[in-house]
Amino acid sequence: MSNAWSWYVIIGTVATLVACFWVVTYANKQRASKEEIAESEAHVWDEDIRELNNPLPMWWFWLFILTVIWSALYLVWYPGMGDFEGVGDWSQEQQYEAEVAAAEAEYGPMFAAFAEQDFADLARDPAALGVGASLYANYCSQCHGSTAMGARGFPNLTDDDWLYGGSPQQIEQSILNGRSGVMPALGAALGGDQGVDEMVSYVQSMQDGLDQDSPAHARYMTLCVACHGPTGTGNQVLGAPSLVDDTWLYGSSPQAIRKTLLEGRNGVMPAHGDLIGADRARILAAYVYSLSNP
Repeated sequence: MSNAWSWYVIIGTVATLVACFWVVTYANKQRASKEEIAESEAHVWDEDIRELNNPLPMWWFWLFILTVIWSALYLVWYPGMGDFEGVGDWSQEQQYEAEVAAAEAEYGPMFAAFAEQDFADLARDPAALGVGASLYANYCSQCHGSTAMGARGFPNLTDDDWLYGGSPQQIEQSILNGRSGVMPALGAALGGDQGVDEMVSYVQSMQDGLDQDSPAHARYMTLCVACHGPTGTGNQVLGAPSLVDDTWLYGSSPQAIRKTLLEGRNGVMPAHGDLIGADRARILAAYVYSLSNP
């Protein structure tokens, strides 16, 4: 924040607190005189409603005063006025780091003990799976769902279809380092709408075998074979999906496949290594592995 904006915030905040204090105290001094009371008695609505300016009840008045005082003390102790950091030397970063350190001291040894086991033992250990389920709920369920069955654009983790491999070690690498899959847009390379339509039909028919007589076959062997393979079974090294099974990450309808060909796809699995560490990643990998290998 620039120095000018900092002073703008400070002056505006202090002025607001002073104005609140003045309004409350000034309003409390406005007591009706005998003449005003007599005059108000002549203005009666609905038999008993009179217009009269009375002060606040004292408990209410002092509640306002204490609120203003508390606000001022809060802004002195905590950062809240421009670049002024507060005399309490508090920051959200320091509090976060302290809480993380406390959690690591309490739970770190437990995670380390689990991480010393091999994946087969972890995947059968109810205690480890309970910890893994908690880690999954915190870090993975937002994308893959609470039941790990995924959604459009987010893989199902409970089946045996894996873009980058379903071994515990491969899952661990996906968690630690993330994955980035790119399907380039091929609309222009396919020669326009007719070429795209032909490729859509060709891809949908690949489960029944390659139709070498299709006008799209030559284009597939030129544009797609490097990633999806000559038989369409995919390539886990590249994260290229199989085109001959029933698993479609973005949908298998002609409209979905056409959109993929025309616009491409960009799938990102964020790296969690720096966020959760190696020990937690190993436990989480064992849990995810157990979902498809009960």
